[in-house]
Amino acid sequence: MSNLQVSKIATLTGHEASVFALSADKETKYILSGAGEGWIVRWDLENPELGKLIARAERNIYSLCNLPDLDVVIAGNMDGGVHWIDLADPSKTINVQHHKKGVYDIQRIGSHVISLGGAGMLTKWSIEERRTLESFHLTNQSLRQFDYNKDRNELAIAASDNNIYILDGESWSIKHIIRNAHENSVFTVKYAPDGDYLWSGGRDAHLKTWVIEREFELASSQPAHLFTINKIVFHPEGQLLATASRDKTIKIWDAHTFKLLKVIDTIRDGGHINSVNGLYWSSYNNYLISCSDDRSLMVWKIESSDQGNKPAGEQ
Repeated sequence: MSNLQVSKIATLTGHEASVFALSADKETKYILSGAGEGWIVRWDLENPELGKLIARAERNIYSLCNLPDLDVVIAGNMDGGVHWIDLADPSKTINVQHHKKGVYDIQRIGSHVISLGGAGMLTKWSIEERRTLESFHLTNQSLRQFDYNKDRNELAIAASDNNIYILDGESWSIKHIIRNAHENSVFTVKYAPDGDYLWSGGRDAHLKTWVIEREFELASSQPAHLFTINKIVFHPEGQLLATASRDKTIKIWDAHTFKLLKVIDTIRDGGHINSVNGLYWSSYNNYLISCSDDRSLMVWKIESSDQGNKPAGEQ
């Protein structure tokens, strides 16, 4: 898999501000985006030029969590608001002004939703009642992103105090703290699908790999980008990962050897011309979707020339 070929399938335009958030939809051929003008748009990956505005929020959208079984989309805004947008009955839409500063991540974990705020607070929400159940003030600085490890029932949380917090999934007790994990803010964390590693990226532009079974011992640290790493995502089959950066590039890595395989940039690939804020690796054709400060989304096909130009991951 040393030779990867990248082709751009489509550029999705229509947003009028920076695009910060991507989320899956009920069908894999669809994806949702949220942006600075408050729009939530549904895109059809079979007909990527067709975007449909499905909802509006009052403020810049920083995070999205789709609950397709309930026809509800949750959007976190720049001012700490958590919008519960009822697509079936807009009259039921509510905005709960809960966090302070931005809501940088929202995810569904089992029967609850968890949100992170810019004031260092972690909150669990009742999906049925659309209200807060409990909150935990973890640090005095921003909580940026988190990931959930189902097998270990734990959360890894990236924080702007340079630390990564490992919390028990039920009690939220702190199991471990990777102190000074990065030289400054930790922006993104992601558990490897094989369960061996936790990956992290930060404002220091370093990509780091931590051995879970060795109490998160550092296995690898690389100066991966020129500026902040905003997002880490894995290929649906787990053998590749992608990083997005404020340096306008996307980089593809081997998840097992930690080696850099491909750089997607503006000049060679027609990539983004501003910060790449988010990534989503869809199981639909294994497309990689990116979003940016340039107000666009891009759809990428990643193929391995070692496998007869089959999509990466297919044998």
